[in-house]
Amino acid sequence: MSPRQPRRRSYDQYCASARALDAVGDRWTLLIVRELLAGPRRYTDLHADLPGVSTDVLATRLKDMEAQGLATRRKLPPPGAATVYELTGRGAGLLPVLTALAEWGAPDLAERRPTDALRAHWFALPLLRRLAEAAGPGVVDVVLDEGVFHVRLGGEGPAYGDGPAGAPDARLVLDADTCRELGEGLLSVAQGVEAGRIAVLGDGPVAAALRGGHPGP
Repeated sequence: MSPRQPRRRSYDQYCASARALDAVGDRWTLLIVRELLAGPRRYTDLHADLPGVSTDVLATRLKDMEAQGLATRRKLPPPGAATVYELTGRGAGLLPVLTALAEWGAPDLAERRPTDALRAHWFALPLLRRLAEAAGPGVVDVVLDEGVFHVRLGGEGPAYGDGPAGAPDARLVLDADTCRELGEGLLSVAQGVEAGRIAVLGDGPVAAALRGGHPGP
């Protein structure tokens, strides 16, 4: 006889917020969603970009997310032949939830603790709305000393991704502190350009909008 599976905890409340927390309220679940919002990821990639999570907990959370209809897994065709996890439409619907959480939590990034891990693409969520408001639809690379990520403002597909985009409409070069201030709404891209804290590379309308009328390099 197979061992009995423990019942997942529930708030047992007929409330939309409680139901949502039944699905995503466990530790690490929303951070896994954050990673999968960048597109399909292998288990090893997820583990590498979630420092501090154990392999057992990560595997359990992914199984729970599959059971809840938030994520699926599939095998890539050759030559990749790797198994990847990706969000379902319901899982991808958590983007505005994560974006709101990121904006709410941005002020707490004013001081980086010695134990804090950092991945460049973790800045993507706070930046999404700020850059979309400034530039409209397009793809923007964001270059930090800690790495490069890209954000997709409007359109189809993942909202952001690790690494540079294939053909970005603009490229921002800045440091992590400036990126944090952008996400928190303390600084606009145009203000950062004028202060010499941000370089905007590109000649198209998205780059021009981000520069706020300032001439290109």
